Amino acid sequence: MKKTDLNKFQNDWYNPGSKIKIGIWYWVNLLFFKNPWNPFSKLKVLLLRIFGAKIGKKVVIKPSVNIKYPWFLEVGDQVWIGEEVWIDNLAKVKIEANVCISQGAMLLTGNHNYKKSSFDLMVGEIKLEEGVWIGAKAVVCPGVTCHSHSVLAVGSVATYDLESYTIYQGNPAKLIRSRIISESLLENFL
Repeated sequence: MKKTDLNKFQNDWYNPGSKIKIGIWYWVNLLFFKNPWNPFSKLKVLLLRIFGAKIGKKVVIKPSVNIKYPWFLEVGDQVWIGEEVWIDNLAKVKIEANVCISQGAMLLTGNHNYKKSSFDLMVGEIKLEEGVWIGAKAVVCPGVTCHSHSVLAVGSVATYDLESYTIYQGNPAKLIRSRIISESLLENFL
């Protein structure tokens, strides 16, 4: 069995942008997004667009949100992003219209290869299709697509794609309500 040797870690292949752009964004993110005293969504939307994010209409971004790289972010119309959401987008994150990401949820596009002693960085895009609801303190892992109107329950961890019109719960998230049984239930649930 190999032991992890972080001295061997290197991710020279990964280049998210210029160091100047990343540095400026770090301070903008700290002052206007992570700051719990800034409740103004319109200002946040403007700043995200300036930094290359594609942002739709009527997007609500609550205080204390952390976004790694806005130039890897695409958000549709009428999306709600709750307090203390962390969008750790080392790769593209696409959030379609009418998605709700509840308080403290995390969208994580990066991970490490524990099978290699060098602990190599791995990244995978995340896609949240129309009408998805990510519950409070839930986690969406790299490479996952949450298909239309799927629900990831509070505190759950999505390690694989979620089917449309379904509810998932647990760690790892397991299907608890299927489309056949619960489309009308889901409407009542939301």
